[in-house]
Amino acid sequence: MAKDRPPSFKSLLDTAHQLADLSGPVILRHFRKRIKVDNKQDGGFDPVTAADRGAERVIADALAARFPDHGVVGEEYGIRQPDARYRWIVDPIDGTRSFIIGTPMWGTLIGLVDGAAPVLGMLDQPYTGERFWSAERASYMRSIGGKTSRLRTRQCPRIEDAIVATTHPDLFAQGREAQSFERVKRQSRMTRFGGDCYSYGMVAAGLIDVVIEAGLKSFDVVALIPIIERAGGRVTTWDGRPATEGGNVLACGDPALHDAVLELVNR
Repeated sequence: MAKDRPPSFKSLLDTAHQLADLSGPVILRHFRKRIKVDNKQDGGFDPVTAADRGAERVIADALAARFPDHGVVGEEYGIRQPDARYRWIVDPIDGTRSFIIGTPMWGTLIGLVDGAAPVLGMLDQPYTGERFWSAERASYMRSIGGKTSRLRTRQCPRIEDAIVATTHPDLFAQGREAQSFERVKRQSRMTRFGGDCYSYGMVAAGLIDVVIEAGLKSFDVVALIPIIERAGGRVTTWDGRPATEGGNVLACGDPALHDAVLELVNR
């Protein structure tokens, strides 16, 4: 490949699939096993395991061999080549809390940005065999059993009809954040907790209408943005800006619902 020629989308997407194929077995060696859990956060609990570290390492090594001029932003090992045009944004296990208690509500997030713009995203759940990814103009899911189908969000313009998900109510700081979430929760049809990245996949699949969260990092959301948006939805921060840097994030399957929830959040 010529150095000044950008890689094709197909080669980038093929690489994302290869990264998921490489990292999945590394993670599964530790799943539902008694594994040492370290805490990365003083005064709180931010778990990390050998599965997180091993998966990110194998992804970063594969990218260094395949695209040595690309940057990598990972949750566990930080940033390599931060000024690169193409940067892979990786969360080896989004939902480590779910991982360490043996529930399957977690996944590997592999995103790619060109400058500040998300190019593609992948959510891989190696235990169930499910995989979600964005193509150039659509998004797809590989189901349990290996069948691939196109993802489409569902129409749901009214919050009163919407199913809302968030990872945990403790994400929201007391005051404005908690009050904003409570307004959305109170007006929705149903609210469920505990999905982590998996809930975003269900938005793209048309089974959840809203995911609302606070305090996210870029590696928590970059991979999910193109999956949802190319399935018909919308993802922004609470003030309507691009969500590539994380922060307080709102994802909706119906763009009209997104507008309504933004108004409710900022009331």
